[in-house]
Amino acid sequence: MTTDPRAVRAAFELVTGAWRTQAVHVAARLRLPDLVAGGHRDGAAVAAATGLDPDVAHRLLRLLVLLGVFETDADGVLRTTPVGELLRDRPGSLRDMCLLYGEEFYRAWGHAEEALTTGTPGFELAHGEPLLAYLAREPEAAARFQRVMQAGHAVFDAVPGVLGLSGPGRVVDLGGGAGRLLATVLSAAPDARGVLVDLPHVLPLARAQLAASVGLERVELLGRDIFEAPLPGDGDVYLLSRVLGDWDDGRCLRLLRRVRAVLAPGARLLVLERVTTDDGSGALAALWDLHLLVVNGGRQRTLDAYRALLDRSGLALERVVELPLDTKGLLVGVASG
Repeated sequence: MTTDPRAVRAAFELVTGAWRTQAVHVAARLRLPDLVAGGHRDGAAVAAATGLDPDVAHRLLRLLVLLGVFETDADGVLRTTPVGELLRDRPGSLRDMCLLYGEEFYRAWGHAEEALTTGTPGFELAHGEPLLAYLAREPEAAARFQRVMQAGHAVFDAVPGVLGLSGPGRVVDLGGGAGRLLATVLSAAPDARGVLVDLPHVLPLARAQLAASVGLERVELLGRDIFEAPLPGDGDVYLLSRVLGDWDDGRCLRLLRRVRAVLAPGARLLVLERVTTDDGSGALAALWDLHLLVVNGGRQRTLDAYRALLDRSGLALERVVELPLDTKGLLVGVASG
């Protein structure tokens, strides 16, 4: 039997993926990108700043260079790459994502087989409680989770162009988290006002975000469960960003029907989700689909599946907009008839 070396290498890449995750996680945890950007340009300097053994620091940095987090010049002097810059400890970076996916979510994926075969979310198996209960009990983890959810700048930056808001208007962000999407929309529409609805423990993060960006005089913050409590009416635009993917069809139908009940003719709902396909494209959406299943029993859906949910909710899909990072914007209105 002749083995294709390329196939072997590809298999090795798949099998060792977890090692890469943890190497980058350690780099983020020890703030290595910040140290290198701040002038610690070789293994000895990094070792002195972190307490790592110099040989261990050298070996870790060597791998991180090969992974594209750092690069070296002809003299071996380290500097951060654009990827490394994204992992620095500063607002808007992906460091929190690296920590969350290397810690809580990494442990959840350790129960992937059981999650896939029994339907019990891996997060619950790893941590003894569902994700939302854990976040309600652990404020530091909840803050990190919300910062991760708000890290999709490229997606959010494209939303104002999709909505095309001009003049006064009322934008209602349901499950709006820490408020970055609403802040982005309101910043592009200076005469519009906003409402953010999310669970009470999330609102302090949203208040800080919106106060620093558009000012609290332009927003109303409502601490309530969007599945149970009354939803704000009189919205010109409603936003559901990465909410439906967390829930099964029954819960999605309940929420969409509640939105339909307050959506006036002429008003629009914009749904932001990664949409799966079976045509061999969209690897990021397929990865996130399985991740949602393992973590909390959720899923990413096909466009046809979203159409079916909307139709059963009395809503109609009017337009699909391609957005960065395998994300689609589904612009939805009230179904006629």
